[in-house]
Amino acid sequence: MRLIVGLGNPGRTYVDSRHNIGFSLVKYLARSHKGFFKKEGGIAALAARVKIGRETVVLAMPLTFMNLSGIAVEALLKKYRLAAGKLLVLCDDMDLEPGRIKLRASGSSGGHRGLASIMANLAGRNFDRLRFGIGRPPRGVEPADYVLGVFTKKEKEMLGLAIEHAAACCESWVNNGRAETMNAFNKRSG
Repeated sequence: MRLIVGLGNPGRTYVDSRHNIGFSLVKYLARSHKGFFKKEGGIAALAARVKIGRETVVLAMPLTFMNLSGIAVEALLKKYRLAAGKLLVLCDDMDLEPGRIKLRASGSSGGHRGLASIMANLAGRNFDRLRFGIGRPPRGVEPADYVLGVFTKKEKEMLGLAIEHAAACCESWVNNGRAETMNAFNKRSG
């Protein structure tokens, strides 16, 4: 069994925001594998069980706000008796151009408060993360306003294919493991 957690903020206000790309990715995976989200008993998260290849995968969206994501992630790992090595976290990244993805095995939070919360709750960095590029805010726009804003029309044009590509990366992570997936998906396209 594996756990894939998409990071985001709950509530209508944040739907389709750049910061909620993790939610968009797990929703796409759930639709692709005929999974349905429901409230996870006793945990502040929505979860869907799907089969990806031969593996059972729990797809989850924490219902805590981004900065408290670690509470839900820790509870999900405990409930399913999974080690952090079976966890993939999907999140936005301002340091990658829009639509570019990068799978990492460890590292710092890079200033991402959702990742920082998970690292604090798991007392370490030993989990995989797939960063989805949202690019840098334009001059004069505060980073917080940018990540909580919606994608521009131009960004939305590339978003569908980028989400498909990121979903394929997640499926490869499940079926082929981290190393093979990093070699296949971390290449710069174009």
